[in-house]
Amino acid sequence: MTTELRRLRNYINGEFRDAADGRTIDVINPATGEAYATSPLSGQADVDAAMEAAAAAFPAWRDTTPAERQKALLKIADAFEERAEDLIAAEVENTGKPIALTASEEIPPMVDQIRFFAGAARLLEGRSAGEYMEGLTSIVRREPVGVCAQVAPWNYPMMMGVWKFAPALAAGNTVVLKPSDTTPASTVLMAEIIGQIVPKGVFNVVCGDRDTGRAMVEHPTPAMASITGSVRAGMQVAESAAKDVKRVHLELGGKAPVVVFEDVDIDKAVEDISVAGFFNAGQDCTAATRVLVHESIHDEFVSALAKAAAATKTGQPDDEDVLYGPLNNANQLKQVSGFIDRLPAHAKVEAGGQRVGDKGYFYAPTVVSGLKQDDEIVQNEVFGPVITVQSFTDEAQALEYANGVEYALASSVWTKDHARAMRMSKALDFGCVWINTHIPLVAEMPHGGFKKSGYGKDLSGYGFEDYTRIKHVMTSLG
Repeated sequence: MTTELRRLRNYINGEFRDAADGRTIDVINPATGEAYATSPLSGQADVDAAMEAAAAAFPAWRDTTPAERQKALLKIADAFEERAEDLIAAEVENTGKPIALTASEEIPPMVDQIRFFAGAARLLEGRSAGEYMEGLTSIVRREPVGVCAQVAPWNYPMMMGVWKFAPALAAGNTVVLKPSDTTPASTVLMAEIIGQIVPKGVFNVVCGDRDTGRAMVEHPTPAMASITGSVRAGMQVAESAAKDVKRVHLELGGKAPVVVFEDVDIDKAVEDISVAGFFNAGQDCTAATRVLVHESIHDEFVSALAKAAAATKTGQPDDEDVLYGPLNNANQLKQVSGFIDRLPAHAKVEAGGQRVGDKGYFYAPTVVSGLKQDDEIVQNEVFGPVITVQSFTDEAQALEYANGVEYALASSVWTKDHARAMRMSKALDFGCVWINTHIPLVAEMPHGGFKKSGYGKDLSGYGFEDYTRIKHVMTSLG
């Protein structure tokens, strides 16, 4: 018996639509490896329609007052809370994540972040008006940039969607948002909710693959392109956007160093780091997956971390005892497995290192020791439940190893020595440094990296300002 697949549709100009040419792709539940829906494989005609709708809606949305935009975002936040169970169900089908953790760790921060940007809409800052030249008064206006083409990733489809649309709408922009081709369900549901609150054309969703995303970025209408994704995708977006000098906002890969000094409480550090490394199957740009440990406690730390990994469970979404679910797709399972299969002879797998079961894309919590700085698995983002461990001799070598990668998104330092923590936080070349913790985020603080981790900030007032442009107005007093 063939089960009929649910049909997902684009949301353009206030209505749901199939792709103009009728093309679709199957959407796979990674916990089962089976298709549960079809999604539009949108082409140029669909992108054109969404951009036209967003452009037409922009003047009126731009001219709304901050109070009106705040009110709309607060309604969206309330609606997300009211529809939380539906959003969780869609996200779990998207990703295979544990139901309980999706409810506790994603819905509350998403709602809080929308409410933060609702408040930010009324707090645009700029230089005060004044006479900087005799007889002339200058003022600075902060204005929305226009239509924003936004591409969200598959690791946190709902939350990254919020990080995209909330600051953009709060600033007075209109949005065309593309979810990953593997995780469109929750974004389409968000469109249904948001579409009941904002005017048609203000928020649009176009589903499709990388060619769809490319068509969005290359389209002449958007004033800004924003992507959360791989370094390769970010470089392609930046190159495409450069052709017509679009603004670009890039949140790309990470390879977060976790620097553990000899004075830590090993059991407590291992407990926190293992959760921060394995949460969401390590599919997080900030995941604590590259641990650097002082040589004096290295062996003890590795032993404790391996035990923690062995005690960590992965499994089906309805199992309340699991920390994480499957990898997102078959390609990602192949990538993670490949890193382990290609390990050099000097590396040692202390725990895990294999697929779990033959249904879905589950991978065991894995710890690898004995690694060198130039090893592939140290230098490149695995994006899976794999924690690597290296040994260092002193603070200088710890910094050399920590900074010795092409990524620069997040990092953490673990020590009881306050002065050392301050020295490290200054010298670590990463957009975020946590001290004696790893991975907490708050709406008020910026998230974004340096080097090949991209540029621009998500969250915070800085993230909000990224979706604005600055205009100087000078008037004669004569």
